[in-house]
Amino acid sequence: MENEKKIPVVSKQVLVPFILITSLFALWGFANDITNPMVSAFKKILELNNTQASWVQMAFYGGYFTMAFPAAMFVKKYTYKKGIILGLILYAFGALLFYPAAAYEEFGFFLAALYILTFGLAFLETTANPFILSMGDVKTATRRLNLAQAFNPIGALTGLFIAQTFILGSLQSDDLDAQGNVIYDTLTETAKTAIRASDLMVVRNPYVILGLFVLFMLVLIALVKMPEKKEEAGGSVTNAVKRLFQNKKFVEGTIAQMFYVGAQIMCWTYIYQYAETLGIDNRSAVTYAYWALILFLIGRWIGTYLLKYIRSGKLLMYFALGAIIFTIGAIFIPGMTGLYSLVGISLCMSVMFPTIYGIALEGVGEDAKFGAAFLVMAIVGGAIMPVLQGSILDLGGSGYTDIIILGVPEVNFSFVLPLICFIVVAIYGYRTYKVHANLNQIWS
Repeated sequence: MENEKKIPVVSKQVLVPFILITSLFALWGFANDITNPMVSAFKKILELNNTQASWVQMAFYGGYFTMAFPAAMFVKKYTYKKGIILGLILYAFGALLFYPAAAYEEFGFFLAALYILTFGLAFLETTANPFILSMGDVKTATRRLNLAQAFNPIGALTGLFIAQTFILGSLQSDDLDAQGNVIYDTLTETAKTAIRASDLMVVRNPYVILGLFVLFMLVLIALVKMPEKKEEAGGSVTNAVKRLFQNKKFVEGTIAQMFYVGAQIMCWTYIYQYAETLGIDNRSAVTYAYWALILFLIGRWIGTYLLKYIRSGKLLMYFALGAIIFTIGAIFIPGMTGLYSLVGISLCMSVMFPTIYGIALEGVGEDAKFGAAFLVMAIVGGAIMPVLQGSILDLGGSGYTDIIILGVPEVNFSFVLPLICFIVVAIYGYRTYKVHANLNQIWS
């Protein structure tokens, strides 16, 4: 540990490229968290059930699964920088597609736009994560990635602010009358049509502005020289994939990453539904999502510091155990305390993605680009798990407290899915420092 402390996490020679690439972590964090509240927003505007509305996340995170491996192939043939530029092009195109989607007022069009948008995010994450790992000594790689990932919640907080201020706060389909009933539900179809068109434009505008900003970032990054060279054309893809899947720590890490991302997206997507059962409207519920992300950001900085003294696997296990405790509280503790427990989960989730990522790619060498692709494909957990949770919410009807399961409403019980996910992550953390300890010594 003493030698590692003397090695700079980021050297001066790569500081400017590091800052620019790190800004991308905030940029996809923005996309993630402006989109999470859209599950509830689209449900109300387009009068969907919970399962249908959850397809927002299926489209968003399904794009990662579809494009991650092609992104790795592209970067293998070309460079990290070209991969990032193509990612930004796809990101901007998907965001700008919200303009025609709002004009057609078709849910499927919005889903297609999100799907294409995340093609770009898949390129960015597949490229930026291993790029950051490569920007310095291997012994500080996991700390360097945690540092870069610490800026992801800043973008996420900005996305939530935009969602609360310019989207949720302006939706007429969410307005209540004096008795607390949703006015939209009582209107004629003609009146609903007018409100639907207006609300979809409210949803559209921030995404269009985002697309234009992404184009600006594309130009900026295209003009900056990056510290890399084109890979030599040696080694087949088949052999690289074979080596990766013979590495138990990598395979287990990919599985753990899928469960972690699923848990994260469920906790951040359904916090609005959880709060609604306590009489908190969507716009006000964003405040609790803010606090969740603030704790997430604090946890990232704390985790980055603790990695200097605690092995990555052990730290991962400790944080996963904390998440398990908070999740049990969110399930079984009624009222605001349960909501606070749900918010608290984010503190414990903070280190999971970059730590699992760093552990899984440890020692894979040039196979890291393909390993990164599989770890980004594991984000598909964020597509599948919310749909499963939405199905639980629909068991007794489209409400959130239609039935009681194990003594709690179905919205509380649905968080048993994140609970299972965190158990999987805790097991991986334990196996990392116990079973795979001989392969992890260079990090300790």
